[in-house]
Amino acid sequence: MPAIENPRTFLETLFHAAVAAADPAKVLAANLPEKPKGRTVVIGAGKGAAQMAQAFERLWDGPLSGAVVTRYGYGAPCERIDVLEASHPLPDESGLKASRRLLEEVGALGEDDLVVALICGGGSALLPLPADGLTLDDEIAVNRALLASGAPISAMNAVRKQVSGIKGGRLAAAAYPARVVSLVVSDIPGDDPALVASGPTIACTSTREDALKYIERHRLDLPQKIMDVIRGGDAAAPRPSDMRFARNTVRLVASAAVSLEAAAAMARAAGVETVILSDAMEGEASEVGRVHAAIAREVAMRNRPFRKPVVILSGGETTVTIKDGGKGAGKGAGKGGRNSEFLLSLALGIDGLSGISALAADTDGIDGSEDNAGAFADGASVARLAKVDIDAAALLDRHDSWSAFAALGGLFTPGPTGTNVNDFRAILVQ
Repeated sequence: MPAIENPRTFLETLFHAAVAAADPAKVLAANLPEKPKGRTVVIGAGKGAAQMAQAFERLWDGPLSGAVVTRYGYGAPCERIDVLEASHPLPDESGLKASRRLLEEVGALGEDDLVVALICGGGSALLPLPADGLTLDDEIAVNRALLASGAPISAMNAVRKQVSGIKGGRLAAAAYPARVVSLVVSDIPGDDPALVASGPTIACTSTREDALKYIERHRLDLPQKIMDVIRGGDAAAPRPSDMRFARNTVRLVASAAVSLEAAAAMARAAGVETVILSDAMEGEASEVGRVHAAIAREVAMRNRPFRKPVVILSGGETTVTIKDGGKGAGKGAGKGGRNSEFLLSLALGIDGLSGISALAADTDGIDGSEDNAGAFADGASVARLAKVDIDAAALLDRHDSWSAFAALGGLFTPGPTGTNVNDFRAILVQ
């Protein structure tokens, strides 16, 4: 096949194919619940919750009301569902008000009523409601420590459930005896819907013991009063056997696996063979970047384990461990997120090799602290940085990957996408 003349445009096309596969209008149309005898109330949380609410309004042939909460700047106009905005990744007072509003929406319903829960990634931070004995500042402290710990999302959400008054199925329990249908867009490796947004409408499958195990494993230094609540708070998260969940259903409407398959189909249609390594990769972003670089090098130099030309895809959610032990932003920590950190590590690993181009981006449109979803890199990225006296390895060491790609003009900024099926990584080897 002829060479891809513009690798960046090609990779960007694959990203948009992955996002389109999780488009709310498409995935919700195939998963509308049966209409109730009584009221229909819509609630939701996540970085794509407003777009999900907008799509649901257009698809639902009948009366409805409700409220959803999304990240600041991620709103979408709705006519019958109120769209609230709050802070992400750290909670704020607006998120606390939104949590209370959602509880109010479902608090006086009967058994003939229906609650439709639109749940996607980012909902954990957007739905703060401290457990009895804790404050919003305490919940912020827990989130700050978790974000800096390098813990996988499954571990983070297991801890969050134990310090919350709304997560871990508590929102659905508050809606009883109404029937709850949860429509979930998964950003979790392995696609356990109970972990997406810390499962506000899904019975908790993790325990206090699990949370304590993760705290010890990832060396989280949490205040004593938070530890006391986790060890023995009065309101444990409801379990799957709780009769309040007997009539409820959960539907996974979009996931990384489906989106990666859509991107692979797009690449093959362009004449490039494509392989999907995994849709559930986890680990330190820089280490995962090194592994992907080693695979790309092997393909470029020896035509194994895949023959070039080839697109190598992967998904999942990597982590970045800040080096000060998780109590703050980290000494000397710069700007960036897990996708740009992955990509800078990969760039160091493919330095000097021609014919390799890569894109790594968060499918929600934002990666970390800035307004980019991720970035582009190739085998000449590190050399181009060196020409302007920028040490790529030093930037990686202080988690300042954003500055590297800003200097290269390599930031990828599609804006909020309206969905979230986690990280998208594509490497083209020609």
